Amino acid sequence: MTRIVACANQKGGVGKTTTSINLAAALAELGRRVLLIDLDPQGNATMGSGGTSAPHGLYDVLLGDTPAAEAALTLAGGYDILAADADLSGAEIELAQVPQRERRLHDALAPLRGTYDFIYIDCPPALSLLTINALTAADAVLIPMQCEYYALEGLTALLATVKRVRGQLNPALTIEGLLRTMFDPRNGLALEVSDQLSRHFGNQLFQTIIPRNVRLAEAPSHGISVIQYDRASKGAQAYLALAAEVLARLGPAAGERPT
Repeated sequence: MTRIVACANQKGGVGKTTTSINLAAALAELGRRVLLIDLDPQGNATMGSGGTSAPHGLYDVLLGDTPAAEAALTLAGGYDILAADADLSGAEIELAQVPQRERRLHDALAPLRGTYDFIYIDCPPALSLLTINALTAADAVLIPMQCEYYALEGLTALLATVKRVRGQLNPALTIEGLLRTMFDPRNGLALEVSDQLSRHFGNQLFQTIIPRNVRLAEAPSHGISVIQYDRASKGAQAYLALAAEVLARLGPAAGERPT
């Protein structure tokens, strides 16, 4: 069974793209079939994965010109990508007049269910038609966030959006979990916010914490995941631990390597 997860937060700079790339790579490292979808017109997940050579991108898929299976590009990191390109920024305008525009991604991904174990969607940092498409297509939402005051305000807005999408477009949508990113244990506010998240969200908060790590910042410039760049780094080890936690949460069947 394919699990589709939207990596989303309406606040920018919280580690959505870093998490999307490196969690995809970590799950691939553990033997899972993974597709990464770059839904952000900035294309950072595409560049950070080395997927800029894709002949067809997500724009072609959303407009119905190319099937998703044909547009997916296999990367050296062991996962596939549906790449973003400059045309994706115009997709929202072109889709505005299309019937069932909120379901374009959902319908495009339907033939891929069963092909992959996981599909991760790197969402843009805004509540846009592209983000609504991601939330409509997804089974769950993964929320990366920094442990700072403004992040809590952004979290409140995102949870309200998820509730609206659940009520109108995707009643099965759940919260995969909240992920603490760019964490610095020397920062008193970070520790305080982390404690608040633990008290309020309990099991919805991933136990794995992603630290601030220079290797995580360096890897995208090489077009590879941090696991390929420096597997021994704290950043790589954190994402491998997160992948293991994701599989453990989904139960014994998800923890088995496919044959």
